[in-house]
Amino acid sequence: MTGLKKILVANRGEIALRVMRTCRQHGIRTVAVFSEGDRRALHVAGADEAVCVGPTPAVHSYLAIDRIIAAAKRTHADAIHPGYGFLSEKAEFAEACDRANVVLIGPSAEAMRTMGDKVTSRQAMVAAGVPIVPGRDDVPDIAAAVVAARDIGYPVMLKASGGGGGKGMRVVAGEGELTLAFEGATREAKAAFGDGRIFIERAITGARHVEIQLMADAYGNVTHLGERDCSIQRRHQKVVEECPSSSSQMNEQLRAAMGEVAVRAARAVSYRGAGTIEFLFEERPEGPAFYFLEMNTRLQVEHSVTEMTTGRDLVWDQIRVASGQPLDYRQDDVVLRGHAVECRVYAEDPVRFLPSPGTVARAVWPQGPHVRVDTAVRSGSEVSSHYDPMIAKITTWGPTRAIALQRMRGALEDTVVLGIQTNLALHHRIMCEPDFLAGRVTTHYLEQHPEVVVPGQVSDTISRAMAAAAAVARARSVSSGADRAAGDREPESSAWRRSLR
Repeated sequence: MTGLKKILVANRGEIALRVMRTCRQHGIRTVAVFSEGDRRALHVAGADEAVCVGPTPAVHSYLAIDRIIAAAKRTHADAIHPGYGFLSEKAEFAEACDRANVVLIGPSAEAMRTMGDKVTSRQAMVAAGVPIVPGRDDVPDIAAAVVAARDIGYPVMLKASGGGGGKGMRVVAGEGELTLAFEGATREAKAAFGDGRIFIERAITGARHVEIQLMADAYGNVTHLGERDCSIQRRHQKVVEECPSSSSQMNEQLRAAMGEVAVRAARAVSYRGAGTIEFLFEERPEGPAFYFLEMNTRLQVEHSVTEMTTGRDLVWDQIRVASGQPLDYRQDDVVLRGHAVECRVYAEDPVRFLPSPGTVARAVWPQGPHVRVDTAVRSGSEVSSHYDPMIAKITTWGPTRAIALQRMRGALEDTVVLGIQTNLALHHRIMCEPDFLAGRVTTHYLEQHPEVVVPGQVSDTISRAMAAAAAVARARSVSSGADRAAGDREPESSAWRRSLR
């Protein structure tokens, strides 16, 4: 037991339900908070108690610190779990919890401030001996940007110092593009984060996005739980995640080295709780290199693939650590088994990547062995334009990557979402594309494979993809008869396949 008897979940949607599930398993009561627009939401029904914290816009409800704290005090909650997004990385929220004598299930305000700012986090990592991408901090104006870019060498990347999620980020190929890019990045960063500071670093093209999951307690124990490959992105936001990485250059020695660097980074800021160190991972003929990007001081959306390959419940680990207990496992106890892949299902136009809010006429989610669905959307649910368009995460596991991907294709074929646009077809095309099947991916994968975004742009792509998928299925059927007898099944013929022809 942890001593925590009631936890308020300061979030909505699938992550709120995810936290509540672990609480329920361990006899901890839960409190949901909701906006006026979320009165009928599933996370409200899934909690033991629920409190309305304001109007539909998040700034007046889910981001209103005083209202969240008041809800915790009113319901006598011992702790608050912020999930991800919203207040999860706000140092001022951590400080408000301290003042209210409510446990925050997350790191300290000091750690959030240090690692939440890209400039201070880079400086802290340099001091800790963590490799970073060459760059220049806090570039105040275009004149300084010109000098910095010339020193670093083109192409360069402009990034917002005070935020993430792709906001305020620009790749600049040459000096002629710099002024407009700098002005646009500054303007976007100011609008998104209230902080227009920009820094510049060398743009490493053709790299992967590989991150290390960490868990740390208040007694100096820090473990890493392997890597996740999050290279497939649109507009610098993740679409597909895998554990472990599909890179042919990843091995146990390199994984241990990256994990040791991530642990060193966490210890440098006396980190506590769940966190993720994100790296640029460069595959090179002479051997791979990796560079610190940033630290996410919260639970990640893609934590499900780590849970499926390590057998850990990361939310339970978070709760135990926040209650003052030490980690009950050491680094040697962490073993990656098999392979997991996650597809983020967005309510959006899959070509233009624009949100597609509305009423879900029908939702049918896949089931079966080693298939996990995290969602708060069902038939009749309203997908609001006020919040993030992600409506579900589908995660599959297999003893090998090929089997995990085969299961994902079957899961996608079994999924039905009507009434709004989604990116389900995009995911299925990715799962069948030859380069993806071979593990040849970078953060520019979707740009380099427009045929998976807009089908038909490359005439023979679908036939090649289906041939590759069929080859994988044949290989699996030969090598895993015993596994199929234990519950596997080949994907059934469906509208998905008809649409691919």
